[in-house]
Amino acid sequence: MRVLLWPFRRETAPAPAPSIPADAPELTLEQYEALTPIVVVRDGATEVTYCTPTRATKWRVDTLFTKEPDTIEWIRGFSRDDILVDIGANVGMYTIWAAQTAGVQVFSFEPESQNFGLLYKNIMLNGLSGRVTGFCAALADREEVSVLHLSDFGLGGSCHSFGEKVDYHLRPHDFAYAQGCISTTLDALVGRGTLPVPNHIKIDVDGLEHKVLAGCRETLKDRRVKSVLVELNTNLAEHRETLHNMANLGFRYSPEQVAAAIRQEGPFKGVGNHVFRR
Repeated sequence: MRVLLWPFRRETAPAPAPSIPADAPELTLEQYEALTPIVVVRDGATEVTYCTPTRATKWRVDTLFTKEPDTIEWIRGFSRDDILVDIGANVGMYTIWAAQTAGVQVFSFEPESQNFGLLYKNIMLNGLSGRVTGFCAALADREEVSVLHLSDFGLGGSCHSFGEKVDYHLRPHDFAYAQGCISTTLDALVGRGTLPVPNHIKIDVDGLEHKVLAGCRETLKDRRVKSVLVELNTNLAEHRETLHNMANLGFRYSPEQVAAAIRQEGPFKGVGNHVFRR
């Protein structure tokens, strides 16, 4: 990993705005607008570029291979020209990685406004506008105009909740911010021909994965869907039921992969990726 440009000093914690020395260099508005801190990650001969304007987005790049190594391994198994639907794409870490390193076509869904904007910046930085299509919308179990409850208002943030004031354990939760949002279902999009039947589906929506899967039921019956990676909270009956539902659709998972992915401590204890394959 090589940092090409990182022009800002980062503090370990928020600090009061410092006074500006009289001899400090000045930036014009044009110079400020041109600042684009980026990190380039190499996969063999392939370069993947991420814009990292905040500590949170830089952290996402720094942990690309360690936070969810099973996701990286899953993507490595894709065939060129496969189709991936990335639901809960955030700023596009795995969307961009899959499109650039595996050569797949990606349809990404990220409802949070700032994350969606940076997702598209990453698409443009990598020249992927012909291979990646992003939608600023939530996928759920029905089509609805509602509210996206925001855990914070910062680039790279997560743990937002569409339509319900609940946390990733589905417990009632107060949110500081809210944003208007629309939802649809994967079945509706595929049924109308807006999206092709995907070969791979990734779902990470911090607690409401069971609702997303309910909106994918007809699509998942199609044998062209080869694999589904979904983050499940094994503490929740709604998520445990997913194992039975996916088995009925002909999908299997590896207990060893799940055991390695499940977090063993902390606030996300019991949460981890499940890779289902046909």
